Amino acid sequence: MNNSALLVSLGGVLASAAPVLFAVIGETISERAGVLNLSMNGMILLSAMGSFAVALSTGSVVLGFLAGALIGALVSLVVVFASLTLLQSQVAVGFVLALLCRDLSYFLGSPIMGQVGPRISQLPIPGLEQIPVLGTILFRQDMMTYLSFILVILAWFFIFKTRPGLTLRGIGERPAAAFVRGANVNRLRYLCAVLGGAIAGLAGPIYSLSVKAGWKGTISGLDGIGWIVLSITIFGGWKPFRAAFGAYLFAFLQWLGLVLQPSLPSVPSQVLQVAPFPLMILTLLFVNIGNAEWVERSLARLPENVRRDIAKVLRAMNATPPAALGVPFEKE
Repeated sequence: MNNSALLVSLGGVLASAAPVLFAVIGETISERAGVLNLSMNGMILLSAMGSFAVALSTGSVVLGFLAGALIGALVSLVVVFASLTLLQSQVAVGFVLALLCRDLSYFLGSPIMGQVGPRISQLPIPGLEQIPVLGTILFRQDMMTYLSFILVILAWFFIFKTRPGLTLRGIGERPAAAFVRGANVNRLRYLCAVLGGAIAGLAGPIYSLSVKAGWKGTISGLDGIGWIVLSITIFGGWKPFRAAFGAYLFAFLQWLGLVLQPSLPSVPSQVLQVAPFPLMILTLLFVNIGNAEWVERSLARLPENVRRDIAKVLRAMNATPPAALGVPFEKE
């Protein structure tokens, strides 16, 4: 692979990470508010199918993206209504919805499977695209990839640098204290979960109208992405920049599997295609390994300076979920 092809491929890694990044940021906002949305896998499939169907029938990719956001918002609304109003288990509701939305996407999408429809095109930024190396990687993308860069910054600023962001963290950590300070906890949880669902719902149209243009049903390669999104949310420690790193790492591992395939002809192609999934799960285990008692016992046998350095690394990797995640709030 020559240098030019390598730069184009790395640009493709950023593009393929964009839908994962949208979904992870959406889930991060929802979970920061205390709402666990396990329907992510089915929601991405349904929004991918629905957005492509709308874009195909109307010829408008804008309407396709709006449809994807609407589907994500509606699925999330079902989750919060069932869990916050009907007081049902968020885990059970989310899991059932994940299966339902997945099957609905395959059933409703069968008439449009394999059809050629509209897609968003690249939008090189004049001047910046000519910058050596970075121009090819960063500035020859489509609009949604550019927006994914901006989304990470905006999400970080909103969560950690604004008063509404402080309230968001409050209702996810200590909802009772937030309620005492005047916050309408359940209303805000509704709002944040639906907003997060709309953002995550954009992952579907990014796939079907850009990264994997079209709808290919069970061979679309999207089934399982939602579970990876949930694991990256944990890996990211519910922090946008760290979550972005996880999304790019997953996309890079997928690209690496394709690159290595010609060099490893004896290895079945399916092995390299699915390798990023167990590798991300393995990475997730390392994030929380510092909490294990056996790790503390093992570290105690090491020299003081080594133990201190390893402990710093483990603390940096450690991710603690919002204290009230998945816990319904009821006014006494």
